[in-house]
Amino acid sequence: MNKFVLTVMMVAASSYMTLSAQTLYKKVFDNATAVVNNAASNDQQIQINQYKITVLNYISNQVKKRGLTKDSYFYDSQAVNLASFITDFETDIIKARAISTEKRLEVIACYRDASLNNPLFNDSDKETTFVYVNDKQTYTPFSLDTDWEKAYNQATAKIKTILK
Repeated sequence: MNKFVLTVMMVAASSYMTLSAQTLYKKVFDNATAVVNNAASNDQQIQINQYKITVLNYISNQVKKRGLTKDSYFYDSQAVNLASFITDFETDIIKARAISTEKRLEVIACYRDASLNNPLFNDSDKETTFVYVNDKQTYTPFSLDTDWEKAYNQATAKIKTILK
């Protein structure tokens, strides 16, 4: 009887964890949408969160366009790493700005390069994928075609040497 109860509890916990994991992509998307639609949000907040929405839509559209089969872990991982990448970028920019303009530029280059060096789909449409990279007025100079897990890991490793 104890084995049965333990098994049922494990299955229930596993189901709950799977359900929770499947909501991460939607949660990041919904949070970004809420910021964009909030009249109290400033221009920087709107622009950064519009970028998140654009990236998440890009990922979803590319998966469909290419006829790929991706599980919820793929979407959730990309969304969470995208959100972490941008949050750390904002934090590191503030830290670097306190040191010098040169450090701030190094941080921007570090994150931009991490985005560019880790494509997710190897999309040949560079005009679309680099639209934010080529925009000199954006707060998010990153490629849309980015494997956010790899980019986040690369930026996190390199930023330590920049901000030491």
